[in-house]
Amino acid sequence: MTATDSTAPSTAHGGEAPSPEADLVNRRVDELLAAHDPASEPADAFAGARFDAGLAWVHSPEGCGGLGLSPRWQDAVDRRLAAAGAERTIFARNPIAGMAAPTIVAHGSDDQKRRYLRPMYTCDDVWCQLFSEPGAGSDVASLSTRAVRDGDEWVLNGQKVWTTFAHMARWGLLVARTDPDAPKHKGLTYFVLDMHAPGVEVRPLRQMTGEAEFNEVYLTDVRIPDAERLGEVGEGWAVSMTTLMNERVAIGGTVVARGSGAISDVVRMWRDRSPQGGTADAVLRDRVARLWIEAEVIRLTNIRASQNRRLGTPGPEGSVGKLAFAELNKRIYELCVDLLGPAGTLYGSYDMVRPDHVGFGVGGDVRKTFLRVRANSIEGGTSEVMRNILGERVLGLPGEPRLDKELPWSQVPRS
Repeated sequence: MTATDSTAPSTAHGGEAPSPEADLVNRRVDELLAAHDPASEPADAFAGARFDAGLAWVHSPEGCGGLGLSPRWQDAVDRRLAAAGAERTIFARNPIAGMAAPTIVAHGSDDQKRRYLRPMYTCDDVWCQLFSEPGAGSDVASLSTRAVRDGDEWVLNGQKVWTTFAHMARWGLLVARTDPDAPKHKGLTYFVLDMHAPGVEVRPLRQMTGEAEFNEVYLTDVRIPDAERLGEVGEGWAVSMTTLMNERVAIGGTVVARGSGAISDVVRMWRDRSPQGGTADAVLRDRVARLWIEAEVIRLTNIRASQNRRLGTPGPEGSVGKLAFAELNKRIYELCVDLLGPAGTLYGSYDMVRPDHVGFGVGGDVRKTFLRVRANSIEGGTSEVMRNILGERVLGLPGEPRLDKELPWSQVPRS
């Protein structure tokens, strides 16, 4: 978001009428920048100071990296710190933090908040999310990984799949079935998993780009202390919804500057296509204009959603943004490849590598990005699931028939 966006909340330094919230944000940012120079200080050290100042996630409670303010103030903080030279690298280095932190804040114990939140924000501890399974993708609640109580511990057995960053993660968010005789949504419990614990095996899943940022994880008699449970026993689905709603906001709800992000790639390539800046081809110009308009509509919609969002778990607006983001990204990079002509069929290497950052679909070689954004309509919930949420929770349409919703999970047929 640029400073000229009239919909952007500004601090008092930016010209908004003074308010207690603006004064608090200004004072904390001023104090942080007076004591720490983000342009010269190591990124992890500055991130730690930022967390301590309550400017990591301003909507989180004090002591948890926040100030207990509306999420709308985050953009004002981000813009001021970016202007001072701060790099916001957490999304690339620790992308699950955007959904793990709100889950721990909402459902974790004081000890879990103290141990996990700050190292998560500084990227000292990388996190992953273990939800999907080979037989439970879009329908996560049908998962079969079992957790059996043994005194003060739980013993887990099962398999997870499509786990981003599992090969680098220190901790993972995991949902397991603790009561197979309860309906599928009611027999789940949520845990924090030590990814270095005995019995945890991570195997790479190679993607069409050649990379293996996804993984499958096998759990064999893995022991988790009951103290690492998030929420009550059997309430894992409710905790999972906190994670999933924040995941969709993290993927599709980012508010960026006008013309930045994926659309900047296609505009740059179109302008470079001819000495006239691409204007000679009216058909291509029309395609570019349509995509630019869609990108701007999504950006403005995300701004409105972030302004209206209050404290707590995000609502269905995250699913709307995620759906639009995923489908638009695919169309943008299809046009990028078209603009390359025959060169669009060339790809540097399909050698398997284990990346140390996640590319959700922007930047770098557009041919690689064209392949990578296929995943945008799957990760964080498929576009089909997002359309169901939009229809049911936004438009108020009748829900799809769910014949297994009240059946005990153990009686539901599975392949």
